Amino acid sequence: MPENSEKFLEVKNISKSYVGVQALDKVNLSVNKGEISCLVGENGSGKSTLIKIIAGVVRPDEGEIIIGGKEYKHIHAIDAIREGIQVIYQDLSLFPNLSIAENISLNHMVERKRKAISWKEIRDIAEQEISAINKELDLEEKVENISIANKQLVAICRALTQDAKLIIMDEPTTAIAQKEIDFLFSVISDLKKRGISTLFVSHKLSEVLKISEKVTILRDGKLVGVYNTKELDHDTLSFYMSGKKLSNSAFEFQEKEKGKKPLLEVKNLSKKGQFSNINLQIKSGEIVGITGIIGSGRTEFALSLFGLNKPDTGEIYIDGKLVKIRFPRDAIEQGLSYLPEDRLNQGLFIKQPIENNIVVTILKKLINKFNLIENNKKYKYAERWIKELNIVAPSLDTTVQALSGGNQQRVVIAKWLATHPKVFILDGPTVGIDVASKSNIHNLIRKLAKQGMGVVIISDEIPEILRNCNRLVVISEGRIIKELNTDEVNENQLLDILAKKNIRLIR
Repeated sequence: MPENSEKFLEVKNISKSYVGVQALDKVNLSVNKGEISCLVGENGSGKSTLIKIIAGVVRPDEGEIIIGGKEYKHIHAIDAIREGIQVIYQDLSLFPNLSIAENISLNHMVERKRKAISWKEIRDIAEQEISAINKELDLEEKVENISIANKQLVAICRALTQDAKLIIMDEPTTAIAQKEIDFLFSVISDLKKRGISTLFVSHKLSEVLKISEKVTILRDGKLVGVYNTKELDHDTLSFYMSGKKLSNSAFEFQEKEKGKKPLLEVKNLSKKGQFSNINLQIKSGEIVGITGIIGSGRTEFALSLFGLNKPDTGEIYIDGKLVKIRFPRDAIEQGLSYLPEDRLNQGLFIKQPIENNIVVTILKKLINKFNLIENNKKYKYAERWIKELNIVAPSLDTTVQALSGGNQQRVVIAKWLATHPKVFILDGPTVGIDVASKSNIHNLIRKLAKQGMGVVIISDEIPEILRNCNRLVVISEGRIIKELNTDEVNENQLLDILAKKNIRLIR
């Protein structure tokens, strides 16, 4: 653990329970002034509850919070803000219909009970904070029109207008590219130089190890420990979070039928402005990784295979037969499935029960001669896949929005496995989920490949690609720039290859 310096925040013996569930059990946490600290734990470990208690949104059952030497048994949200604590949640809580300047300045104006609005003051406040993080933004632009990365910077600037001393960031890098992550980290480092603390919450262990000085680990509502980041590596941190030693052995592809036609073959597939002359083969039992920064054309290529992004030229073959894929139903009929990166908006009906989400791809199989869905069949199909994929839920009637990220992802996977695909394309299969859930999904992918399915994993996380694929394809500016077996390269060598093309990925 790092040497003690002046503490800004101390959380002592905090406990909280909900209807018999112990969310937190005598948890301790501290953040020093100007420190970059990380809070990690799997889904359900108590991270969110602890953040809400610190922010004054949730009242603890016992324990105390000490901010700048002042003790609180329970802190109210307004007191937390006045003490300098700002939380930037995943949804960012911005006003999309207001300008960047208005979003940055609004809380400042409200806090000071301004009765009259001075547009000059609004702009001056925004300009001051934007320049402080060395960023140029059009202050008149509406927030709904800017990228997620810039929205995060707006949220940080808004926090700074209220004299933030500690900024808590909840999963800030889930939906942004590596270049934007690097800039965010530079902003966090600059905040440290100004004496402002950061408590960073993330599932991406590579980022935790890169940005933090200290890591606080929770598991099942209890404190596992507080560690100096220099004492940790990826595997050790995974073990502390999950309590299990997770397998990191590479996937070994064994071709069963040599000379057999590939399950999927793509020849010279192109779409102007997105990707060009993509050639790729996927054999039975293979797991092929596709990597490259967001915007490289990797997702656009995958969408074209699934009938959601019509290419200009090129050919797609399934089992050696030329096919036309104009719509997703064509892809499904040909044996292709596609798991999108954004599971909540593109992969699930989150307010619907698990049962409905799983069977939505196979409704034709459930309809009887009266054109009605047979509920018994529907239940059996859904129950089968819940058992097959170990989806943890009280019942089939549970809405998907009530599940953890890992279980939500397994529901999306179940939905597509129900179609019995020949080739399964997974775009960011473990984005935003915890270590143990990642391991479970990786094991499932390997199992599918061993059963003969062809699998494509699209990811910008190097360890995920190297540990779970037998072959690797790198896409840059819409073109394949390198193709190699994963046993021919290690992380450092791959980073060197990527560096030559000015590509930076998560290590």
